[in-house]
Amino acid sequence: MSTTTIRLSKELKTRVAVAAERAGTTAHSFILEAIAEKAEQEERRGDFDDLAESRYAQIVASGKTIPWSEMRNYLEKRVAGKAPKRPVARKMAR
Repeated sequence: MSTTTIRLSKELKTRVAVAAERAGTTAHSFILEAIAEKAEQEERRGDFDDLAESRYAQIVASGKTIPWSEMRNYLEKRVAGKAPKRPVARKMAR
C-alpha cells in the first residue's frame, strides 16, 4: 500500500476528528472511507453518463423515441399493478 500526504486545515482536521469519534472510528479510517465513497460516487456518475450517451446515440441513430406522455401513462399503470401495453417507439417529429 502506498502513502499519500494530505494537508488539512485545522478546522477540517477538527471536524474530521469529531465526526470520526461520533462514527466510532479513527480519523484515518474515516478519511479512507470518505475517499472510497467519493471515488465510488464518481465512478457511478461516469457509468451513468456513459449509459446516457449510449442511449442518446441510439436515439439519434434510429430517430425513434416514445413521447413522455405515453411513457408516463404506461409507467403509472405499471405502478398501479396493471399490465398495460408497452408503448412503441416511433420517428421523432422535427
